[in-house]
Amino acid sequence: MTTGVPIGEFSRLCHLSAKTLRYYHDIELLVPAQVDAETGHRRYQPGQVGDAHLIRRLRGLDMPLAEIRTVLAEPGEDRRAEALARHLDRMEAELARTRDVVASLRRLLDATPPITVLYRRHAPTPVLHIAARVPRTGVADWCRFSFGELMRTLGERGLDPAGAAGSTYSAEFFERDEGEVVAFVPVPPGAGHTAVLPARRYAVAVHAGPFEDCDLTYGALGAHVAEHDAGLPDPIVELYLVGPQHTQDPERYRTEVCWPVE
Repeated sequence: MTTGVPIGEFSRLCHLSAKTLRYYHDIELLVPAQVDAETGHRRYQPGQVGDAHLIRRLRGLDMPLAEIRTVLAEPGEDRRAEALARHLDRMEAELARTRDVVASLRRLLDATPPITVLYRRHAPTPVLHIAARVPRTGVADWCRFSFGELMRTLGERGLDPAGAAGSTYSAEFFERDEGEVVAFVPVPPGAGHTAVLPARRYAVAVHAGPFEDCDLTYGALGAHVAEHDAGLPDPIVELYLVGPQHTQDPERYRTEVCWPVE
């Protein structure tokens, strides 16, 4: 006895076209309950409507077919819900990145006010630091972790920062998308187990806003140095006057970019 509903009726139940249903059958994503051996007509069970609805929504979220197949194969509703939650988390992170890029592009299109360049000589500075070779794609996470570790160590020693926290970036970091980065926090002289940032003369400009747009200030400051000074291949220093530890609003960030010059 023939059971189930034909493909036309099933398409109305789940709002998927017959063409799409045939394709999902061909790739074994949603297999009909019965296929007539002589006519090839497909029939579906009403219980398959839930899977069809899920597939349609996940495709609307641009989930790859291979991932949808994995979700459907999960044993039990709890495991399926966990797989869906992981995908949604990835989507939310991607949406956040997209919003950041769109905002950055809008700022790039706006008229950028000229920067003010000052010159300053940094005295030798004792710092608590963490250094590593870091890829450009992972520098934000590495800095977040490193500054957390530095602040924890300061707290354990009963010390307060003696100045703005910062980072140094080697020339190799920019040239090869990976190189030495040093996260540091100035400490009082004699704090123990510290390094010393050497004395340097810098051309300095303040970047206002998110770190993602810091390249604009780098470009303007570097162009100024190329025109008016002799730049050095020493690491560039960033000092975080106002950063994530001070505010949750990236628009309020203030970062000094210090370009080493003769």
